Amino acid sequence: MGEPAIVWFRRDLRLDDHPALDAALARGAVVIPVYIADAREEGDWPLGGASRWWLHHSLRALAAALEGCGSRLLVRQGDAGRELLSLAAECGARTVYFGRRYEPAARAGEQELLQRLQQGGLEAATFNTSVWHEPSAVRSVSGGAYQVFTAYYRACQVRLDQGTPAPPPARMAPAERWPRSMSIEDLGLLPRWDWAGGLRQAWQPGETGAQAALDRFLKAGAADYDRLRDRPDREGTSLLSPHLHWGEIGPRRLWQRLRRVQAAGNRAGPVGASEGLAAFLRELHWREFAHHLLWHFPQTARQPLRPEFQRFPWVEDDEGYRAWCRGQTGYPIVDAGMRQLWATGWMHNRVRMIAASFLVKDLQIHWERGAAWFWDTLVDADLANNTLGWQWTAGCGADAAPYFRVFNPVLQAERFDPEGSYVRRWVPELAKLASRWLHRPWQAPAAVCEEAGVHLGRTYPAPIVDHETARQRALAAFDRIKRRRAPRV
Repeated sequence: MGEPAIVWFRRDLRLDDHPALDAALARGAVVIPVYIADAREEGDWPLGGASRWWLHHSLRALAAALEGCGSRLLVRQGDAGRELLSLAAECGARTVYFGRRYEPAARAGEQELLQRLQQGGLEAATFNTSVWHEPSAVRSVSGGAYQVFTAYYRACQVRLDQGTPAPPPARMAPAERWPRSMSIEDLGLLPRWDWAGGLRQAWQPGETGAQAALDRFLKAGAADYDRLRDRPDREGTSLLSPHLHWGEIGPRRLWQRLRRVQAAGNRAGPVGASEGLAAFLRELHWREFAHHLLWHFPQTARQPLRPEFQRFPWVEDDEGYRAWCRGQTGYPIVDAGMRQLWATGWMHNRVRMIAASFLVKDLQIHWERGAAWFWDTLVDADLANNTLGWQWTAGCGADAAPYFRVFNPVLQAERFDPEGSYVRRWVPELAKLASRWLHRPWQAPAAVCEEAGVHLGRTYPAPIVDHETARQRALAAFDRIKRRRAPRV
């Protein structure tokens, strides 16, 4: 029997194509799998409620998969360095294998951890288990970081094919004596009162759920992704974002599956000509770009990349913020998105942009408050992507939408939810309203509202702000920070 080796699972909760696990098995080691809940890895962005729910079920799925291979998942809590050293002493391991993380707190902690493990007599090997491209590896011609997505994406095209993904192990040699372990339930990840019914109905956390989501998408939606990805009323997205965030599917496996579909041909045309798959690949690279940015500009998790936005006159509007969080703004597409988020832990990306624009531009509330709400309620809450999305919308980040691009929630809804089925699902109090008025109920004739059972201010709120007035206010505020000059230091 081989020497024990610890494999530390982090944001890579799978057995398929897991480079750290595969390296340990290749040495003939008896693998000691462990998950360590170390709050320091999250820094000042502790896991939100929806993320904790997902993590609980993902860990249970991973534990079941390991048991199916003859192994088991150990669970520890506390300082990762201390727990790894303790675990190594208990099982006689001299090597630790784990995947790298790229968020600022986790990244800083890794450097300290590697030194502690070395001082404790352990060898540590780290691997890329969660992204296509190492954030530090893709550089501009000048050697710096990319801040424009198109240039970044172009540079990544030569780096896509990174080898054949390894299959999951069929069997793993068990330890002669398993070290101590907590139960997953002991981590206290589930809510004290059960608000997660919608999450249970919408999702299957874990590696099996990830593969099922990918299968569904490739069979039913991938070929039309370029046409349907912006339509919240249609099933045109992959729903892979939480599975990718938690590492329940690896980037090499995903790339292999995409290539197979292209090679087999589909409705969009011959190999390489699928506009749907090409659009999907491009969108996946926004995730990569987000990690690239956060790696090179770690301060952006809390601060705008564009320093002039430090002077932006954000508004303290707690009442407006609460209405936005609850889906009670009076703008149906915004409210539908916020209610979908609360019910399922997810929101369609087009609607995320509309809802975010409404908060930071119509209400002029600081983007960080919106990022915090998304962080707590999204099952795919990812620091890199959350930061990129909010700073893009606010106009203060890399490759940001121009600040003067203010999403009109009515026009956006009429374009991307033309029949109103998305709004009718999530804002049922408007379900009987005619499509002509559905996205602007405050303009509907009184008789039409009466017939549909819609009473503004009672059954559904009137708009909490006039969009055109708010738009002009936001543009005036932006103009002021453009004209001001930062003081010389």
